[in-house]
Parts: sequence; structure tokens; C-alpha cells
Amino acid sequence: MQLAARLRGLRAERNWSLDDLAKRSGVSRATLSRMENAEVSPTASVLGRLCAAYGLTMSRLMRLAEEEFEPVVRREAQWVWRDREIAFERRSLSPPNAALSGEVIECSLGPGTRIVYPQPSKPGLEHHLVLVEGALTLAIGNIRHELAAGDCLRYQLHGSTEFETPPFSGARYILFMV
Repeated sequence: MQLAARLRGLRAERNWSLDDLAKRSGVSRATLSRMENAEVSPTASVLGRLCAAYGLTMSRLMRLAEEEFEPVVRREAQWVWRDREIAFERRSLSPPNAALSGEVIECSLGPGTRIVYPQPSKPGLEHHLVLVEGALTLAIGNIRHELAAGDCLRYQLHGSTEFETPPFSGARYILFMV
């Protein structure tokens, strides 16, 4: 329910119609309406398209960035979002904040999972991805990177990205965004 209200609010803040947002995001008007009415949950891919349309990171899309912050974020207070269709979990370890420039998320993908983000939420955003366990192929534009546990991939995001795990292994990674 909270995510549906947030999606409705973001569109209203910009004074966009459902048709305006559909054109900007590539998500159908009907799907947008159903998400805003909490009839369906968005997938990771759809959230990525909405982030690009709004120019927000996924964390900022899903949560309001508070002006003040607590220095310690206890595990039980860390916000978790799941896309059960593709076995994707996203935990906000260090949530976005107006006073801080970086954020840290922990993600896990099940075996044989593929997520495609056609465009970045914020072009040029700096990413540092550390693969904690499993195997992951990350395509940034046309360049594919095969990652194993312990590898760190650093990049500035300007184009599409594709995350893919092999059929025999999932992946858990930490993503630092600045």
C-alpha cells in the first residue's frame, strides 16, 4: 500500500497524467493504474523504468529521503523489498538521505534470474558492486562482466544494465552508489 501511494504521489507532484508517465517510462497506462491502486506489485524491471522516468534511484523512489538521519541503521530498521516473481530481494543498508550523497544496498538474486534495466535512473551515477557470494554476469551497455565471489566492479552508469545469474547459482552482492 505504501509503495502504491508513493507512486501516485510522485506522479501528482509532477502533474503528469497516467498517459504522460506511460510515455516516459514505457510501462502501460493500465499497469501504472493497477500499481497505483495497489492491485499489483511492480517487478524490479518496471521499478527500474519508473526510476528512469522520475530521475530517482530505486531507494529514493520507494522511500522519502528524510532531511535528518540517524547515524546507526539497525538491521531490523532496514527496509526490504522483494520481487517474488524472479527471486530478487533488495535491502537498504544505508538508505538515501538529503544530507548524505551515498547509499548502500544488499541484493540477492535466485539461480537463473535475469533483470534488465533499459536506462539508468540517474545517468552518470557512480556504482561499486561487490559480489559477496555466487556468480553474476553484469552487462553495462554492450560490455559483459563475469563476476565471482569477492570481485568488485566499479562503473559510472550511462546506459542499460542487465543482471543475470547462472541456472546453478544465485548471487548476493553489496552495491555502493555515490
